[in-house]
Amino acid sequence: MNYPHNLYIHVPFCMSKCNYCAFYSHACNNPDWKKYADDICSELKFWSARLGKINIPTIFFGGGTPSLMPVDTFEQIIKCIKDNFYLMPDCEITLESNPGTIDKNKLIGFVSNGVNRLSVGIQSLKDEELVFLGRRHNVRQSLDLLTVATEMNLRVSGDFIYGFPNHNVESVIDLCKQINELGLKHVSMYELTIEENTPFGRMNLKMPDNDTMANMYIAIGENLKLPRYEVSNYAIENEQCRHNINIWDGGAYIGIGRGGAGRVWFNNTWYEQKGGHELFEKMSNETRATEKILTGLRTMRGVKLADDIKNMLNFDWIKSHKDLVEIDNEYLHTTPKGLLILDDLTLDLIK
Repeated sequence: MNYPHNLYIHVPFCMSKCNYCAFYSHACNNPDWKKYADDICSELKFWSARLGKINIPTIFFGGGTPSLMPVDTFEQIIKCIKDNFYLMPDCEITLESNPGTIDKNKLIGFVSNGVNRLSVGIQSLKDEELVFLGRRHNVRQSLDLLTVATEMNLRVSGDFIYGFPNHNVESVIDLCKQINELGLKHVSMYELTIEENTPFGRMNLKMPDNDTMANMYIAIGENLKLPRYEVSNYAIENEQCRHNINIWDGGAYIGIGRGGAGRVWFNNTWYEQKGGHELFEKMSNETRATEKILTGLRTMRGVKLADDIKNMLNFDWIKSHKDLVEIDNEYLHTTPKGLLILDDLTLDLIK
């Protein structure tokens, strides 16, 4: 059976680690790109041998900083994918990028090898905030990359961070107005979280309180000229990230690379797969269903009430908390009030 799987390919290298970053990545000035590509191709061949030449609807190169990758390295990986799987004719191929790591000629090289969606780590439209975050680019470089990508008719998404120590509702409204002027059709808005074992985690920063954070989140929904389709993601119709929607909906995907993770379907069983092809294990039906509830409720559409989902839900609690969750057209979704307490809500929602 040709069960489609999306591909997530992790590129672990960065110019430097940002002050907030707790992701698996390495600051490396001169990575061994040949070894990296060979290792990635080895994993791809492993999964092709196990699953067959399955359909691939989307590919997402995440990081790290994938735009640091030489074009010939990218070309080798794409060729390996084409040799071992079947790329759907409308395959969405996303490349995460940081301004300052990619120019027009390099972007042309990526596009000629299949990239049709660019996710740009802008993070802030103030140079002083970029310095605070430990970013290696400035606002001008962000705007230049957006211009080049738009001129090439790429689907473009911009990532932004809010909730800095000095942020309030007014500053977030100003940020939304600036983003609106950029004309982006997809935007990701991430709350700045302080993780242990990061530079920010050791700084004793005075962050906005929970009420202020909640009010900033509400302000984004009211002022950004893009509809929210997931907790942190906003897009006009047909510009949503298909790769991420598949994950939130509980679809199958393979994680390639040491920082990759996947949910693989074979032999009528779900497997959790992470950190390279040799690390994967069976998932119980209950664990997989719980996971689909947690990811599905992040979306505005919600989670489809299939039998495995229904078995895990506390319907008595749902009936008595219609201010937090609703059921429409066989989908369970949060209300705007419920969305603000999503993590706490799921503790009561799931049996």
